Amino acid sequence: MASIKQLKKDINNSIGSFIEDIYIWELTNPKADIKKSNLLIDESLLLFDVLIKEVNLSKVEKTKLHFNSVKDQLNSGLEKMDNKLQNLK
Repeated sequence: MASIKQLKKDINNSIGSFIEDIYIWELTNPKADIKKSNLLIDESLLLFDVLIKEVNLSKVEKTKLHFNSVKDQLNSGLEKMDNKLQNLK
């Protein structure tokens, strides 16, 4: 991991991109119930908050492992939410 600043940018850009995907889905499915997609947006914002708090922890023994864990949490969280988005109708 290059830096904490870069990790924060990666988190922000990845989750922002996912939210854009949700908005695109809403525009291409105008008859769909957007309450479910709004729940996905809320879930992605919650993931953002959790990950930023993890990055900002001041006392971590093994920083490289900790930041790799945060990156893994980001990837797995986005993958789960993307699966939910693909299953929306």
